[in-house]
Parts: sequence; structure tokens; C-alpha cells
Amino acid sequence: MTSLTRRDVTLEQPHALAIVLAGGHGRRLAPLTRERTKPAVPFGGQYRLVDFVLSNLVNGGFRRIVVLTQYKSHSLDRHLAQSWALSPLVGEYVASVPAQMRTGPRWFAGSADAIYQNLNIIQDERPHYILLFGADHIYRMDPREFLQHHIDSGAGVTVAAQPAPIEEASAFGVIDADASGRIREFQEKPADPAPVAGDPTRALVSMGNYVFTTEVLIDAVARDAADKHSQHDMGGDILPLLTGENEAAVCDFTTQQVPGQSERERGYWRDVGTIDSYFDASMDLIATEPVFDLYNDEWPVRTRQFHRPPAKFVHDPDGPRGRALNSLVCGGVVVAGGRVRRSILSPGVRIQAGANVRDSVLFDDVEIAAGARVRRAILDKGVRVLEGASIGMDLERDAQRFTVSEGGVVVVGKGDVVS
Repeated sequence: MTSLTRRDVTLEQPHALAIVLAGGHGRRLAPLTRERTKPAVPFGGQYRLVDFVLSNLVNGGFRRIVVLTQYKSHSLDRHLAQSWALSPLVGEYVASVPAQMRTGPRWFAGSADAIYQNLNIIQDERPHYILLFGADHIYRMDPREFLQHHIDSGAGVTVAAQPAPIEEASAFGVIDADASGRIREFQEKPADPAPVAGDPTRALVSMGNYVFTTEVLIDAVARDAADKHSQHDMGGDILPLLTGENEAAVCDFTTQQVPGQSERERGYWRDVGTIDSYFDASMDLIATEPVFDLYNDEWPVRTRQFHRPPAKFVHDPDGPRGRALNSLVCGGVVVAGGRVRRSILSPGVRIQAGANVRDSVLFDDVEIAAGARVRRAILDKGVRVLEGASIGMDLERDAQRFTVSEGGVVVVGKGDVVS
């Protein structure tokens, strides 16, 4: 690869390749990940989790994107092929790349190893910078600002970060930075996270999004691959390595202003790694004043548009009225006499007469029969709740048949029947 100095480009003409890490198991989201990888989990009715990072990149003008996949990737691969066809005529692409086993017959040993095993892609593309993003967070970010911050810093890697409650920080990489933004210490998921200066209640945590100068990334993952004691993880190994060499800087995500974004939404970022965090982020969408607004036309969340008929609400003069309040209702939904409140109804959902759905997320083609009751539940694709049945009303009984989260959210797996 041709050697490049950091002064060779400016933001007007940077050559950047975006790499999205989308190979995780997502065990804590089971049973939603029983048959799909975590980035392919539906969210917000018509989207998948991966759509949010891809929308940020494409909206920001970064349209050479590689998505590294691994476990249960069929659903994700199909979604990328059907939803994210960019223009090859001008060199734009979103390419799904499975584990190719170029370094031997083995899966990715970690996120750093995933990059090492795909160095051929970087060498073919010859970018000056690498945007390395996770695939399963809900947020808006302008990656142009992020890249410019990296160029200005002169660092080898820049980490997007934001403050988090100290009691939650152990789930993330925790950063200690000096006044100039240089990272002095990076600890991956420490048991006793260090608070930010002047505020013992909060810690500065990594969002799992990075910008690398290409030579620095190539050199770091090559050295890491040769280290038999490494876990080959970006946060656990590469960031501490570069921090020790004074090559790591931090970018404060909360200072960004994305086009069309309200002040209320500034700094919104959710790691939906558990059932409860996924549920809470879903409920954020349907608040009267949503803290994350899907209706931002200046920075839209993009996905495939389904060819479904309009949603329909049936009012029978001799029976109950079909209605949905404070809810997201997608195309193809029919509410035929049922009542829905504070819920997300994905394409093709059917709610029959006398049914009651509250504070729930229903995936594609879920059927709620007459008189059934659903409360604080997530129902995966094709679930059927039979006539008169209930879910979320008796958690002890539900736990004998289905998954119940610590927060009391009941999850029914794809195609299952509630009787």
C-alpha cells in the first residue's frame, strides 16, 4: 500500500472507507436473535438496527461501505441486498462481507481480528482514513464532523464518546482524556470506572465508533495479530495499545449538531444490547415529544420501502371501534375492532375485535385474535396470540413459557403461538 502522510488530504477531498462491524451473536437479545444476527433485529416498525449506522454514513456522504458479518447472517445479508443498493456507476456500494478465513480455517477471534482478516479490502480501496463503526446502536451522527475532528487532532485514532451514568459505565470502554482531547487511559469495561473530572456521577464512555488513519490501523492490527496473549478486540486491545503510544484522541459526541435535529435529541445514543434497553429505546420513539425523532427529513433513517397497502382501522357500528393511540402504525396493518395504545405495529400486523394491546412492540405479520390481551411485550415475526389468550398480564406464568426480562418485558420468539 502506498505510504500516505496525514497532511496529504483535507476534508474537501478525503478518501475514506467505512467499515461496519456486524458479526455479533447478540445473546442478551435472545430470543430476538434466535434466528438472526443482532444488527438484523427489527426496530421502529419498518427498520433494522443496521439501518441507523448506514443512514448516518450515507447521509454524511460516505458511500463506500463494507459490512463485516459472521453469525446467522442470512437475514442481514438479504436486507442489505434488498435495501442498500447504491450506485456502482459512481463507485458507491454497501458490500456484505462474510468471514472469508483468509488467515486460516477460523472465525473472527474479535473485532480487531475481523479487520486483520480483511486487510485485502483496505489494500484494494487504498483509503486515507477508515471509519470503523458498530452496527447496533440507535443514534444520529454526522460522520463528516467526526472525520474532521480526527484530521484536526493529528491522532492515529479518534474515539466517539459521551458521558454516561457511573453505574452503567462498566458495560463500556471508559476514557480518561486531558484538556486537549488526547486519551491518557482507556479501560474496556472496568469494574470500577473512573468518573469525569468534577462529576463523580458520570464517566466518559466509548460509543464503539472510531476514525483511524489507515497506516495506524493496519500497523496496530498486524501487531495485535502477532500477540498470542491478545483477545484481538478493538476496545480491549487496540485502543489501550494506541493510547500507550499517545496516538488516541476523543471526540465528544454531545457537541455534534446533525441537520434537522432538535436540541432535545442532541446527544441521543442507545446501546440496545439487552431486551430492556431495546424496549426502552422503542418506547422513546412513541413519546408525545419523542426524544429520537424518526421524522427528520434532513437526516432520514433509510430502509427498504415495503409494498404494503395503507394501514386500516375498522369501525363496525355494531361492534367495538378499531383504534390506535400514541402508536407507530406501519403499512398493511389492520386494526379491526381492537384497541392499541403506546405500541409499535410493524407491517402486516392484524388486531381483531375486542383485543387490547398496550406498551408493546409487534413485529411483522403478528396476529392478535379476538379478545386477546398483550401488555409490555415484544412479539417477533409471525407470532399468533389466540382468541382470549393473554401475554404480559401474569409474568410468573409467562416465564414458564417465554422469556421475561429483568424489567418485566415478555418476549415471544419468531413464529411462536400464545394460547
